[in-house]
Amino acid sequence: MTKGILGKKLGMTQVFTEDGNVVPVTVVEAGPCVVLQKKTVENDGYEAIQLGFGEQKEARVNKPTLGHMKKAGTTPKRFAKEIRGVSLEYELGQEIKANIFDQGEFVDVTGISKGKGFAGSIKRHNQSRGPMAHGSRYHRRPGSMGPVAPNRVMKGKPLPGRMGTDKITIQNLEIISVDLDRNLLLVKGSIPGPKNSFVVVKESVKKESK
Repeated sequence: MTKGILGKKLGMTQVFTEDGNVVPVTVVEAGPCVVLQKKTVENDGYEAIQLGFGEQKEARVNKPTLGHMKKAGTTPKRFAKEIRGVSLEYELGQEIKANIFDQGEFVDVTGISKGKGFAGSIKRHNQSRGPMAHGSRYHRRPGSMGPVAPNRVMKGKPLPGRMGTDKITIQNLEIISVDLDRNLLLVKGSIPGPKNSFVVVKESVKKESK
């Protein structure tokens, strides 16, 4: 069984270890989350719990969503997400806080990366540019569209387009500290997304915790 929580990225800072080393950390406001729904193999074909995080005005929520929240006995939430494989011992409407994680544990953090807007192939796909001399007619263009034979551009050709706003998971991040009073997790290193963006923090699938 795995465990997980929803949270909000507050920004980055640094902490000092007992050895005097500086460790860059990301501050995540992890919870309090509310269990909105429990999914079972009998009813849904798989096991999961749906969590809600962050307050939302009732006026901004449609009636089906509002009824879903009231069924769990809670107010509307801004961010709702399912976490599979979680123990179904949680009750509907139960609160989950940052204390489900301990210092030294490893987690996987999923978020939506920063949007960069429309970008060229050099910035977006790390392509090389052509010579910048006056005689060259190829500077920052995408380059050849492919061979003549297919009479079309092949799928997967690195071209300019929208960059960023992708779902990204960074694995095996160590929890440096847990602040139970303010529901904060200090996670080593950086995580996807801008400040105040929502993230999912789950127990690492590849690395065993200390």
